[in-house]
Amino acid sequence: MTRVLLTGAGGMLGRDLATALDDLDLTAATKADLDITDQDQVTQAVTGYDVVVNAAAYTAVDKAEEEPERAFSINAEGPRLLARAAATHGATLIHLSTDYVFDGKATTPYSEDTPLNPQSAYGRSKAAGEEAVFAEHPDGTVIVRTAWLYGQGGSHFPGSMLRLADSHDTVSVVTDQIGQPTWSRDLAGWIRNLIDARVPSGIFHGTNAGETSWWDFARVIFHRAGLDPERVLPTTSDHFVRPATRPAWSVLGHNKWTDVGLATPRAWTDAFDEAFPALFPEHMS
Repeated sequence: MTRVLLTGAGGMLGRDLATALDDLDLTAATKADLDITDQDQVTQAVTGYDVVVNAAAYTAVDKAEEEPERAFSINAEGPRLLARAAATHGATLIHLSTDYVFDGKATTPYSEDTPLNPQSAYGRSKAAGEEAVFAEHPDGTVIVRTAWLYGQGGSHFPGSMLRLADSHDTVSVVTDQIGQPTWSRDLAGWIRNLIDARVPSGIFHGTNAGETSWWDFARVIFHRAGLDPERVLPTTSDHFVRPATRPAWSVLGHNKWTDVGLATPRAWTDAFDEAFPALFPEHMS
């Protein structure tokens, strides 16, 4: 049976991964169990595993502008140590990355081999992580980039919208950021498919298919909850200036899945229709 070490098991994606990989010989390590920036801990932890799935990450996008060293330690140096240990022990590393490694200026979906051009400290730390894992373990590293993630047990956009709906007559949401809402349970399933297919290396985009704006997504959320979508008012990013630059275009292409004989991700609308009752049973009539 495949032996799998999962890091970041306490996070939103980590929990779904723990479920998706439960029938394998799985060790699910939270940040309390394993500090991925500690070389001795990492070397010992990776010993004996066939696959390492790294879902550990620094994800405070705005705070990374204030503490870039910490972001780089967790998002770049930690993955480097995991990749080095995986190479030493002959394990495959599956490393989670993000749309923030791109500049957000495209108008067509980013292909998997698009040159990186991050625009924020968080994005630079994740881009450095990608470069580090490939430098340490080029033939045994799989990178899965994701974006606009929502799921059980974490902070995410749908939950924020419904909380605001409880306390505000209207909410203003930007129309000029385009992306792909992605259910963490779907992402966990795609990663499981990569393990089962024994894909040795490469870059894959782990987002649900299609595209929408945050404003349109918010209207879908309101409608699905039985609320009036007209309560969602359109605005633009210049009215919500934040420390870290958000990509205006976060639509990722999925060609690599087909290249290795795996199914491409389903539409974000289909995923959200299935996810909503599981995530928000209190809003089901």
